[in-house]
Amino acid sequence: MSLVCPARRQLILGISGVAVASMFSNSAQASRSTLGHRDLSFYNRHTGERGQGSFWVDGEYSSDTLTLFSNVLRDHRQNQAAPMDKRLYEILYKLQQTLNNSDEIHVISGYRSPITNNMLAANSNGVAKKSYHMKGMAMDLAIPGVDLKTLRDAAMSLKMGGVGYYPRSGFIHVDSGPVRSW
Repeated sequence: MSLVCPARRQLILGISGVAVASMFSNSAQASRSTLGHRDLSFYNRHTGERGQGSFWVDGEYSSDTLTLFSNVLRDHRQNQAAPMDKRLYEILYKLQQTLNNSDEIHVISGYRSPITNNMLAANSNGVAKKSYHMKGMAMDLAIPGVDLKTLRDAAMSLKMGGVGYYPRSGFIHVDSGPVRSW
């Protein structure tokens, strides 16, 4: 397995923005509370692999757990892993809280290498050429026992990123990009 760094997010920051950004550590900025832990559990339907753990503990992201998750969410076609956006894990955690559910999340697609994404886009109109999957910012998922429409509605209610609904394929898409739905 190889580890790749997806294309850098193209953000234009002023000098003061860079200075402020450099002051932040690995600490969670999304919550005022620094106590507790946030757990997720994944099952990759393509590889049969599982990964579970606390990705956030007492105000800090756990690099070991994030590495484990990136491996489970890797592009299985190219056997490449990439760091996934921490905001994606926050969305998934909030989604499970909204559903009052802590069951394993079934992963259909996490990270996609450009090679895999181009191959999929050539064979389907439903695959974006500049997919957030290639940036480690998206996941296609299902949770057994949770109705797909209910899962979609809960994800949309969060207003934390993109939500796609694919009932014929049996999954939803969530990403940490702009709030939108399709």
